[in-house]
Amino acid sequence: MAERFHIAEWYGRPFIDIDPVERVRLAQHRVGSHTMKKADVNRLIVLQEKEALGALTDRERARLDVLTAMLDLQRDGEQICPFRTDSLHPTCTKPGGVCSLRLYTDDDGPFQPVEGERGLIRALCPYRFHQDNTAFRHIGGRLLDDVIPTQVGEVGFLESTGNLDSAPGEDVGRIDMILVSDNVPEGADMKWCAVEVQAVYFSGREMAIEFRDIQERQGVAAMPVEGRRPDYRSSGPKRLMPQLQIKVPTLRRWGKKMAILVDLAFFRSMGEMKRVPHISNADIVWFLVDFLREPGEEMFRTVVVEEFATTLESAIEGLTGGEAVSLEIFEARISAKVLP
Repeated sequence: MAERFHIAEWYGRPFIDIDPVERVRLAQHRVGSHTMKKADVNRLIVLQEKEALGALTDRERARLDVLTAMLDLQRDGEQICPFRTDSLHPTCTKPGGVCSLRLYTDDDGPFQPVEGERGLIRALCPYRFHQDNTAFRHIGGRLLDDVIPTQVGEVGFLESTGNLDSAPGEDVGRIDMILVSDNVPEGADMKWCAVEVQAVYFSGREMAIEFRDIQERQGVAAMPVEGRRPDYRSSGPKRLMPQLQIKVPTLRRWGKKMAILVDLAFFRSMGEMKRVPHISNADIVWFLVDFLREPGEEMFRTVVVEEFATTLESAIEGLTGGEAVSLEIFEARISAKVLP
């Protein structure tokens, strides 16, 4: 069989290393049936802190008991996300739990990952980039001179001017992450940068087909039933590029940088961009990560392997990733479709 994309990491674990019985169990799992609401998790944390201080009222203790029981159900019924750092009790909320894809082959023997650059892991879930805050610490160090910046997620950036579906002032657009430096003198202006995190979508049949196949094979790892591939056109020009066109001009007027966090394969799928020699002259800095594992390590680690500083205009050219054909060629293609 030709090379095909299949699961690279499943609920944080390398697919190739999961034993057959566990693969079957994961294939049967349904995400979200016991997931606590974010407000309940936050309330639980507050009550746990008050309990440690011995300051709970009877009513608060009763509520803590209810929330603790809900947490026990979540731990028993959901899969932990090892990459999320935004909660003390993180669980996977992605249907199917597939963190990433990679190419596999069985042409020259057993089912195995493709080696080399084409075997790069392609992240499907944005939380995959949050592992241990490695990437955010790196970005903070480079753009803010602070390797432990405060992270502020999902900050409203655009407000509606009023239309059919939204009231004036309503939040209609956010920036994924703002990193704020704590290394500033008291009374000084806030020092921060914006971060957009972009995973890749995939095109092809639903992953549920593969989950059923895993169960039928009793967990034996094999080539996928269906072909699917990372959809960089939808993820880059259609999703990421409009975000940059909307946000970067304002950030540029404010004198702020936009960091974009993607994996190495995503960046190499795009067209050519002109590199700016120094970050001070850039609007955008791409931070490219790879997912690596040394012998004996149980999981792949997030590693920032390259930086690429550029302007907004050059980034748009790279995301577009193509040049228009001549008028003659285009009209010939029209004719080829019109003529019988």
